[in-house]
Amino acid sequence: MTMIYDIATVLHFILMGMLGGVLYVLVWAKSVDDIVCFESIRHIAISAIVGFIYMVLHTEYGFQDSIMTIIAGYFGDDFIQALVER
Repeated sequence: MTMIYDIATVLHFILMGMLGGVLYVLVWAKSVDDIVCFESIRHIAISAIVGFIYMVLHTEYGFQDSIMTIIAGYFGDDFIQALVER
């Protein structure tokens, strides 16, 4: 079964995942140095990947999937670890 997505849909889910990663970094940062450190950039990059993975695994395109993509991006590492453990 071949799935074809348009570029707008792909970018939407990647950006929503990154938004979740940015929210995570901003919530847990104690200083400006925490925002620009390697771990923060790594978490944002992983969140973008999670957004793409969620796009492939999601049920339908809609508002609920956008919110769930932000949440999946927020949890980034934990989301990927949960997928690997299944």
